[in-house]
Amino acid sequence: MTEITVPTNRTTPIHGMRGAKRWAYIARQKTIRLATINEDGTIYLSPLWFVVKDERIFLPLDAGSKHANNALAGRALSAVIDGGDEYATVHGISMKGTLQKAEGADLIEEIDALIFDKYFYDGHPYAESYFQFGRAAGRRILELLPKKFAGWDMRETSLPTVPESRVFPSFVKDRIIT
Repeated sequence: MTEITVPTNRTTPIHGMRGAKRWAYIARQKTIRLATINEDGTIYLSPLWFVVKDERIFLPLDAGSKHANNALAGRALSAVIDGGDEYATVHGISMKGTLQKAEGADLIEEIDALIFDKYFYDGHPYAESYFQFGRAAGRRILELLPKKFAGWDMRETSLPTVPESRVFPSFVKDRIIT
């Protein structure tokens, strides 16, 4: 897998996610946004569930999945896993790569168990129907094979202290500043 390096200087304060930090982050997240190219050249983008096993990313995709069909036809694939809701907490990983069908009954069984552990619990009201539907719909487990990663984590960047101006806009009349 090729690393995308971000130049280190004072104008690029974003710290990348690499190695064990990257994989710990990816494994903890619940949703990956996957984009593939349709046959007509348009982009197909959707959020998906996924699990990580031994630093390998697995996606459960139903038989009619456009992503599976697009990727297995050799078309481009990009994905992002991200979080944060303000400048100081934005973090994530983007990747480019391919998909391949996961092979082996034991591996598929392990992946199903990981999916259950990550997204369900014993007695969950939708767990049984999720797995039954998957069997009926011909769900496949595909492995995402990233060729390039780019990571960012603004939580590691020291933000400069911003002094308060204590000046309100002219239309604010009900605040008294002492």
